[in-house]
Amino acid sequence: MPPRHVFLYDTTLRDGTQAEDFNLSLTDKIRVALKLDDLGMHYIEGGWPGSNPKDEEFFSEIRNYALKRAKIAAFGSTHHPSKRAEHDPNLQALIGAKTPVVTIFGKSWTVHVKEALRTTLRKNLEIIRDSLAFLRPQVPTLFYDAEHFFDGFREDPEYALATLEKALEGGAECLVLCDTNGGNLPSFVQGVIKAVQERFPDTPLGIHAHNDSELAVANSLAAVEMGVSQVQGTFNGVGERCGNANLCSIIPALCLKMNIPCMDAEDLRKLRQVSQFILEIANVPPNRYQPYVGRSAFAHKGGVHISAVERHPSTYEHIDPALVGNKRRFLISDLSGRAGVQRKAMEFGIPISSKDPVALEVLNQIKELEHQGYQFEAAEASFELLINRAMGRFKKYFELIGYRVVDQKMSEDGDPVSEATIRVRVGGQEEHTAALGHGPVNALDNALRKALEKFYPELKGMELTDYRVRVLPGKEGTAAKVRVLIESHDGKEHWGTVGVSHDILEASWQALVDSINYKMYMAEKAQEKKSSAEK
Repeated sequence: MPPRHVFLYDTTLRDGTQAEDFNLSLTDKIRVALKLDDLGMHYIEGGWPGSNPKDEEFFSEIRNYALKRAKIAAFGSTHHPSKRAEHDPNLQALIGAKTPVVTIFGKSWTVHVKEALRTTLRKNLEIIRDSLAFLRPQVPTLFYDAEHFFDGFREDPEYALATLEKALEGGAECLVLCDTNGGNLPSFVQGVIKAVQERFPDTPLGIHAHNDSELAVANSLAAVEMGVSQVQGTFNGVGERCGNANLCSIIPALCLKMNIPCMDAEDLRKLRQVSQFILEIANVPPNRYQPYVGRSAFAHKGGVHISAVERHPSTYEHIDPALVGNKRRFLISDLSGRAGVQRKAMEFGIPISSKDPVALEVLNQIKELEHQGYQFEAAEASFELLINRAMGRFKKYFELIGYRVVDQKMSEDGDPVSEATIRVRVGGQEEHTAALGHGPVNALDNALRKALEKFYPELKGMELTDYRVRVLPGKEGTAAKVRVLIESHDGKEHWGTVGVSHDILEASWQALVDSINYKMYMAEKAQEKKSSAEK
């Protein structure tokens, strides 16, 4: 019988980063963690503090943020066979992470005990019990991941169950059963869970499934049907080899299909935005065909389909796309979208009606820009400026007269140097400046700031924190268009802007200009709010 409540355990920041071409900096990990907390995740696994300096820095840095709902978990292994638990540096690092949750994994499969740990079956049981017993009095919440549990159960059921018994003796609060190789079918997973429940009827269980057989989501939901109360996975299913169980599919399935309210309806509507945000942060192209959150998940192209969906959406849609923050799309003639523009405008505090001609104008501009390659999921500052321009509320802070960028290498063993020269007009005054930089974009950024800071001193507190370039589909090689995403902050706010062009410098210029315009726009809004309050 499914549980009344399921706890969501995200491991994107740890297991997800083991995926090929999916990398997150320390700053990226913090931003993703804050986004997941805002979404309403129960647990966020931040990394393995005993394995690399970046994860140790993450646990130190995340303590500076007051998370609203999520609990941060540190991940690690049982102690080394040659060491005692109290002397094991991995366990010490877990304690040093000072997280409210610690999750450790141990060996369930006799093959791994003998070949990976190279120890005896009896010694492995002692390692599991002693590692958890050492951690238990020093951490608030302690979970145990039974690695390769299903394969271990198939090989030797009694030994696999014995490892769980030792984990409970050591003080584990939840036993997480792992399909680490991702090769088991839902029927087998349910049979194994039933055996575990018969042996440990009062113990909370979790599921951690990999996707090597395209069954991670199915196995996770099958486990919940059996009463498992914790589901581990990653956003967009990223992870080693074929990935992990995809929380973007699991969460709406639990909420909308199984009537298990693991997330509030308001938070569920953020699902697609968070999915896209994480992919943009990692500079990974989104899978448009991904269920629930993909751009094509509710796209209709055939005439018969469109006609039926217009009359009754459920004819070709299994849920209302708005429930997960997605939208219906008619690929021949887009007959909806103004309401979406209205909702987004309201988020920015811009009053606009879905029937307002401005909404239609913005919608048409978005269509055209997206056709050119723009994406606004992680560039909301550019989107907000677009709405303001359409409403005639945008102030032109400066006018470009021209710029030039020169790359040169001064000596054989020296680094290349870029120099940007720029001419801008602010009001009736022209400013002509030049600056050096590490690469043409950095030089252009430095020159533009240098030209504008005398007019707008607020720009001195603004910094560019990230710069990403993606080659867009179309022409191949150097003839392709590129999309540039720039992240900026001023010590209080973070914002993203976007530019698209065949010329990487021009795309960068577009994103830089939007970033500076947005900073000035926010400064004006803050001043207006302050003046209003004083009155």
